[in-house]
Amino acid sequence: MVDHLANTEINSQRIAAVENCFGASGQPLAMPGRVLLGEGILTKECRKKPKPRIFFLFNDILVYGSIVINKRKYNSQHIIPLEDVTLETLPDTLQMKNRWMIKTSKKSFVVSAASLTERKEWISHLEECIRHLLTKMGRQPSTEHAAPWIPDKATDICMRCTQTKFSTLTRRHHCRKCGFVVCADCSRQRFLMPRLSPKPLRVCNLCYRQLLAEKKKEAEADRRQLEPIRSAIPGYEPSSGDDSDKSDDDKADQWPGDTEFYTSEVSWSSFHS
Repeated sequence: MVDHLANTEINSQRIAAVENCFGASGQPLAMPGRVLLGEGILTKECRKKPKPRIFFLFNDILVYGSIVINKRKYNSQHIIPLEDVTLETLPDTLQMKNRWMIKTSKKSFVVSAASLTERKEWISHLEECIRHLLTKMGRQPSTEHAAPWIPDKATDICMRCTQTKFSTLTRRHHCRKCGFVVCADCSRQRFLMPRLSPKPLRVCNLCYRQLLAEKKKEAEADRRQLEPIRSAIPGYEPSSGDDSDKSDDDKADQWPGDTEFYTSEVSWSSFHS
């Protein structure tokens, strides 16, 4: 780790430069003990198509955003606490190489690097930061992760009923539990998943039934746990409960459409030491 950089002038300047690039749309990033370890452009698999995103690795958070003008202006800032992150290396596809998944309890997504070497560097630095942070906090790695959304173009038909064909008039929807691309008829239900959102979210019919079964099972377990308490208290009665007292739809990027994200002789990521 590079803890020796904490509270140094060069580290403060690097963090201030990142804050300036995000401007008023971003959150303040400077805080005692926080170190900017590296930065680079990765391709993120978004709902409609892969898009370039700028990523900044700190010793406790991962920050990414959309590129407006490279090295000068970014927007749509996202901040991910590293203690909530686990990584999974993925095989190459015809469209994207050097892929891996960044998994968190609220959102999981796939990114790819310009080269195998850069992927190894990113994963190595991320894993070291996560390991160091979890040890410091006395926590175990997270085991609950949000399902990554399957890209729209991955299927032309509903992945549940396999009957409905998508078109300009027949919209695609995503189940927030499994990430499948589904039709409206197969995803009419909403379910409250506090880990993901304070509001009920769209889920497919299969996941809805599974979530209802899990909720019923948990309620039954709670009832059994309270049974000895109720029987031990004379006249005990349960309370009535009365008390008087975007989509993360990505914004259109201003990245030139005819620009190649990567070139073989240029490194798109750098790490500080």
